[in-house]
Amino acid sequence: MQSTLKSSVFQPFKPILLLLFTIWLGGCGLSETEFQAQTDQSVGGALAADINASANLSVVSSIDNGISVWSLQQDRQIFNFRHAGEGDNLVTNLDISYDGLYLLSADKEAFGLWDLTVGEPVGFWRIDESSIRDIAVSKKGLAILIGKSNGKVMYIEPQTGRRLEFLGHSEKINSVDLSPNGNYALTGGNDYVAYLWDTRTGQIVYTFRHTSRVSTVLLDEYGRYALTADSKDQSIIWDLTTGRKIAALDYFERQKILTAGKFSQDGQNLLTGSPSRSLDLWDVLTGKRVKQYKVGIRPDATMPTAMVYGVDYLNRQQIMSLSSSGYAEVWNLPQSVQNP
Repeated sequence: MQSTLKSSVFQPFKPILLLLFTIWLGGCGLSETEFQAQTDQSVGGALAADINASANLSVVSSIDNGISVWSLQQDRQIFNFRHAGEGDNLVTNLDISYDGLYLLSADKEAFGLWDLTVGEPVGFWRIDESSIRDIAVSKKGLAILIGKSNGKVMYIEPQTGRRLEFLGHSEKINSVDLSPNGNYALTGGNDYVAYLWDTRTGQIVYTFRHTSRVSTVLLDEYGRYALTADSKDQSIIWDLTTGRKIAALDYFERQKILTAGKFSQDGQNLLTGSPSRSLDLWDVLTGKRVKQYKVGIRPDATMPTAMVYGVDYLNRQQIMSLSSSGYAEVWNLPQSVQNP
């Protein structure tokens, strides 16, 4: 009797549920396998990564292979760096300068600046207290920003030796960013606050408040927008001319952590990455999600997931991601946002 009941009552609903699930995924613009190209830049996975598509460069850090710099145009490794010589590489933060001329790298205790035109180190520094949480570098490697676990942010100009310590935060720093010219810094921490401040004076320009710890901050390289995201459910785009909120990202997930981001050149879209394989494209003015992609995972991965470390726009039709899987993947933008 039970067997007959299952067959007559539950079976007819399977196609309907499958259809509803398919429609729901389609409405979210979810793309599992639509990448146009995939390159394994770090066999065994990555600890950190960054992309600068305008300079045709990417960089990835792995335990066994150190820091590998790749030419996107040639699709091959062009430089390999190491912080501590022999032994495991533990570099967990990487940032390529906006002009693609310099790379800043950091583990928990030290940071190094590299000249990418010749593949040689510029300098190597250790910090005396606390540990490094996040880093950023300006054009020409003229300015460096270091966020630390004690709530302090160090601003350094390697060529002049000038140093400034920002003490506005009361708790651990989670994320930092620097304007291309190095004049403005955006920093966020566990004190539920993100500050935009002037590195020439140390004065706060804007204060962006959240209801939980600020996990990610991002500056638009053209000076139009800032993004601040917390550890719960608020990711907000701000107008840097007024300091006012433009939009909050509208996502269906109960909690969404952002790990990477990039504003488009035309200012209409924002590209973000997350720990759950998600690569998302957003409308800046409305905060609506335009498209969601899912980055690849390694066949031998112990957990079926990957963290997106780096994102960028390759051109007006394609975007690129680099994740903890070690895969650099190219994706087509939706027709609705492609520019001729």
